[in-house]
Amino acid sequence: MKTIRLKCSLLELIMPVLFISILWSCSDTKKNETASNVDIKIEYPSAAEDKNLDGRLILLLAEQADTEPRFQLRDDAKTCQAFGMDVENWNPNTALQFDAKAFGYPIENFSGLPSGDFYVQAVFHKYETFNRADGLVVKLPMDRGEGQQWNKAPGNLYSTPKKVTITNGKLPHLSIVLDQKIPPIAAVEDTKYIKHIKIKSKLLSEFWGRDMYLGAHVLLPEGWETHPDVKYPLAIMHGHYPKDFDGFRTTPPDPNLEPEYSERFDVEGYNRIVQQEAYDFYKTWTGPDFPRVIAIKIQHPTPYYDDSYAVNSAAQGPYGDAITYELIPHIEKQFRGIGEGWSRFVYGGSTGGWESLAVQVKYPKEYGMCFAACPDPIDFRAYCLVNIYEDENAYYQKGTFRKTLVPGHRDYLGNVDATLKDMNYRELVLGSKGRSGQQWDIWEATYSPIDKEGYPKRIWDRLTGEIDKEVAEYWKENYDLADILKRDWAKHGKDWENKIHIYCGDMDNYYLNNAVYLAEDILSETTGPYYNGEVDYGDRAEHCWNGDHDNPNHISRLRYHRMFIKKYTDKVAKIAPEGADLKSWRY
Repeated sequence: MKTIRLKCSLLELIMPVLFISILWSCSDTKKNETASNVDIKIEYPSAAEDKNLDGRLILLLAEQADTEPRFQLRDDAKTCQAFGMDVENWNPNTALQFDAKAFGYPIENFSGLPSGDFYVQAVFHKYETFNRADGLVVKLPMDRGEGQQWNKAPGNLYSTPKKVTITNGKLPHLSIVLDQKIPPIAAVEDTKYIKHIKIKSKLLSEFWGRDMYLGAHVLLPEGWETHPDVKYPLAIMHGHYPKDFDGFRTTPPDPNLEPEYSERFDVEGYNRIVQQEAYDFYKTWTGPDFPRVIAIKIQHPTPYYDDSYAVNSAAQGPYGDAITYELIPHIEKQFRGIGEGWSRFVYGGSTGGWESLAVQVKYPKEYGMCFAACPDPIDFRAYCLVNIYEDENAYYQKGTFRKTLVPGHRDYLGNVDATLKDMNYRELVLGSKGRSGQQWDIWEATYSPIDKEGYPKRIWDRLTGEIDKEVAEYWKENYDLADILKRDWAKHGKDWENKIHIYCGDMDNYYLNNAVYLAEDILSETTGPYYNGEVDYGDRAEHCWNGDHDNPNHISRLRYHRMFIKKYTDKVAKIAPEGADLKSWRY
């Protein structure tokens, strides 16, 4: 009896172990099956400049062949499929086995791919090594004149798309050669009205341990050459990387231009409208009634994005100081700007909207007025639809018995076509460690402290969505613009008076109006002095609404210069010091 009981006890002990072993074996078998389904080898041909490559290898699968797969990766349901993996020290003519466990979007692993015919393409996004002044070494993509676009960056390698058939999640054996290289960007030339400048930044070069540059496209006022003694206010448009001073055209629209349909605005021939608006602006700019100012668009791409967000940050360096104390004074000196804080005003939309408010908040005496349209989240209690201080998870609203995905993008009727998780997963495919060059990663590169390697700390776990509260507190202290205004109003209120103007559609596609509501509450309660600016909303207006109640969004978004330059000159007397010259430049 004792012997039998002992045998039963041994079985009882052994069975769970055997069961777990079987599960592990099945799991390993499944992993091996997944791995065996992926036999993709990628190489690139010999070239003198392409050796020991570091970067991100991106594999794309698309149903349609009307455009290359590299141009079809999106947040919404029309996206193609992509997988990404990091690569170091890759040499030419060395076949690289694509990682079977590579993270994918929107399908996370190869075994989940649907059956059918697809077009496959590989892109290699090159990284460079930066030896930062603090001793940290990071590998990041350097902008090469395209504005940090992984699928358009000069020097990046890519393959010619080929058609493949997937059956039950299994791809055929693939040998892919990155036989194409994206060509350099052509330089732009100066004209009578538009000049292009580029300066080496001492501050940024010291931070990054290599030469770093800032640039700008400068639009000169009519009569600049014939009025050599006049000094002008400086209109600074913030926003994404400008390749030229687009929106200004000295000739009528091209009559032979093939009209293109804008899916975003549901407008036929939108390219013709853009050209007409640019020509109309030229006529307005040179007309007798328009204020004479110098207008600029800044080029300040970083190794993380197409612009720096115009503030100092731990991961990107002192871009705010470099722009404010190096670039802008250089432009004012070369092109006869007045060169005083009241005579500089900033404006922009989306990224440019946040930047405009941010520099006004961070440098209250150095800028005279800001016009922030549809700004990126200016109050992190509404970081789009996430309250980073109170919510535990960015991807889900959690209850006891269920969890609901948090929306990321909507149309003006509220129809959701992407979740926050979708948007973040797409970026995770394009780059690890915040290197995707996309929206959520640049917010971290701007607002976050750095980790021990030198990369931005995550505000939330990119796979799970769990929010890091320590990082959130760092964001609040340094970059929550609404909270900083509230915190520092007693100190800087007089410097912010009459300067802050914010505009947003109440159906902004990214829910940015929610943060504007919270900021408006703070501004409306200011005293000693009252902020005396403006906050306005567009009824059912989507992203990029800028305060224009008279025109549809696809028109008003093309009129930032003529709208905000006029607003500034109408109000400049309120912020200019006594005795300031407000007449000579109004000829």
